[in-house]
Amino acid sequence: MTATATTADVKGFLALELSAGAPPAQAALRPAEAAQLVERIGRDLATLVPAIRDLDLTLAAAHFDPAEALRPGWPLHRRLQELQQRAPGRDSGPRMIAFGADEHGEVPLPFAAAHDLAGGPLRVLPFLLSGENHTVSEIAERLEAILLETGMAQADTALLAQQAFGAQIEHARYLTLHDLAAMTSMQYGHGGLDPLWPIIETALLAPDREEWLDASPEPLLRYLDGEVRIALFEPSAWRARYAPQEATEDRLERAYNHFLARQQQFAAVLEAHGIPVLFAHCAGYADPRDALGQT
Repeated sequence: MTATATTADVKGFLALELSAGAPPAQAALRPAEAAQLVERIGRDLATLVPAIRDLDLTLAAAHFDPAEALRPGWPLHRRLQELQQRAPGRDSGPRMIAFGADEHGEVPLPFAAAHDLAGGPLRVLPFLLSGENHTVSEIAERLEAILLETGMAQADTALLAQQAFGAQIEHARYLTLHDLAAMTSMQYGHGGLDPLWPIIETALLAPDREEWLDASPEPLLRYLDGEVRIALFEPSAWRARYAPQEATEDRLERAYNHFLARQQQFAAVLEAHGIPVLFAHCAGYADPRDALGQT
């Protein structure tokens, strides 16, 4: 939740779980379809928490990979907040506002998803609930408590999303920002990326903190000042740190190449989350942590 002295926002998503191998045909909805979808989302959410009827609901009627939604500073929701604050009718009661493609199907840059992240099985549509601070705080607590268990979209909402986006949707559900982060963390764990999640979580939730990944056999990483530095090892330095007992040259070469691939995998995931990556050579340092600016 973000807040000023008197107003606050809850960040959420309509999450679309897609059938395997069936990406949506449409990247974003035209105005008429976007208006229909935001109305149904508002109805669904108000069914779960009636007080939501007193809040503005602002929707990006465009779908993104979860990594695009989980970036430092929450750029998708920040853009929604800017548009919500500029939209007409601020003093005329709760509004439902949707942004997507124009009448010709062109998608404006803030809501144009990355093509290289388009193939995943989960796509998310960001939305923002905005209103008075005390009301939003109560609603935020309620949504955190119930959405993950009871937040399935109603059947006609899921059908509208399926038809409008040209997608084969297995499930459509509502998630808070923390729900999506928890699901992503779990998926990364299943994919063998759990050592990296504390770095990502720090960048998202505590960007002013420092975080290290210093656990053999994983690459050596340091997060600080909004970027991640990854230590680059020459083969001999890598062997001294990671494989001092290994004597077979073939196995050493395979292990070293695997280590390099793991570094690249970590860098790609971090960059998908909008976290800058800098590779730092360790040659000449007795302690490779010093190459990453250890203090």
